[in-house]
Amino acid sequence: MKTTIKESKNYLNQEVTIGGWLHNKRSSGKIAFLQLRDGTGFMQGVVVKEEVSEDTFQLAKNITQESSLFVTGEITEDTRSDLGYEMQVKSIEVIDEAHDYPITPKNHGTEFLMDHRHLWLRSKKQHAVMKIRNEIIRATYEFFNDNGFTKIDPPILTASAPEGTSELFHTKYFDEDAFLSQSGQLYMEAAAMAHGKVFSFGPTFRAEKSKTRRHLIEFWMIEPEMAFYNHADSLEVQEQYVTHLVQSVLKNCKIELKTLERDTEKLAKVATPFPRITYDDAVTFLKEEGFDDIEWGEDFGAPHETAIANHYDLPVFITNYPTKIKPFYMQPNPDNEDTVLCADLIAPEGYGEVIGGSERINDLALMEQRINEHELDAESYSYYLDLRKYGSVPHSGFGLGLERAVAWISGVEHVRETSPFPRLLNRLYP
Repeated sequence: MKTTIKESKNYLNQEVTIGGWLHNKRSSGKIAFLQLRDGTGFMQGVVVKEEVSEDTFQLAKNITQESSLFVTGEITEDTRSDLGYEMQVKSIEVIDEAHDYPITPKNHGTEFLMDHRHLWLRSKKQHAVMKIRNEIIRATYEFFNDNGFTKIDPPILTASAPEGTSELFHTKYFDEDAFLSQSGQLYMEAAAMAHGKVFSFGPTFRAEKSKTRRHLIEFWMIEPEMAFYNHADSLEVQEQYVTHLVQSVLKNCKIELKTLERDTEKLAKVATPFPRITYDDAVTFLKEEGFDDIEWGEDFGAPHETAIANHYDLPVFITNYPTKIKPFYMQPNPDNEDTVLCADLIAPEGYGEVIGGSERINDLALMEQRINEHELDAESYSYYLDLRKYGSVPHSGFGLGLERAVAWISGVEHVRETSPFPRLLNRLYP
């Protein structure tokens, strides 16, 4: 019976065959312990000299790291294992013997590991991060499908920029200028006028020359847009969505979280409603905390966001930022027109902004004014203005950065570990 490590629990006290790779091994004179992996998980295979042929035992002792194998044996209970079971190996068939595998159990530098990212993905911790990423993706589709959203795919090549052109990758589209998308938002607003509630999930690109632990050049965004939703409505959706992601990972990725030594008690506290603080109050708070460098009208940096999040020890919304530091499409705050109806969701433990969102301007004249103030090409935004000409409604939306969410929920320090093949300022390989 062929099966996988994950499904082996269904075959206790039965003999099965698993195709996999040798992750690691140790042996004594009479027993060998094989750490096997097959993509679905990691499992120990025990080879007892007295219970197998001499050839099989010698093979178990000599097989090299990352060689591919078919391993046959009986699945038995093992309470010491995270899985709860292991294999009593009866026979081993080598598919391909690996030699001089470059990533050994010793410590390696980050640059070396990034140069070998295609192999580093096989390691136990990197495998766990990708499994958590996959669960967040699964839970994303579950949440939006269950709540009446339609998935719409915006283009990756665009003729205009939703947030200005300074951080865009320029390319030629035959004889026209084009850009790699930094957000699908403007197209999702058009889709919301057709479908009511929509979301996109795709790659975005920022030509920002940043080397911080929070930044990637290419990353994935989940961008919902909702017709007839005001700013307060959108905040409720955001906190429900993030809570669903966290709870789904806690439920379905217990082994992966343990592998990463994640403090799950902190994640278990994540529940609606999230605390909220206005930008004005945040500036006051930061000054009281000794951040004399911050002035009203300036954007917050990583230390400022971390201080605010640490105060609450939960995801926290910072609302109503100054108009001048936010994109042109955000609805003015009726209580203070120097600010806009927006919010950034700041993750705890120093992970920074994971969501940015706002109510969108729905008035045609004001949108035309904002486009002029930002010195944008009105012709490039004519389709966007049409949304305000033909049946405009209040609407709101947000964008969640997948890699930052994965970093926070899995507890890894740098977003480069949350992308299978990260694109960084000085890295385009592998």
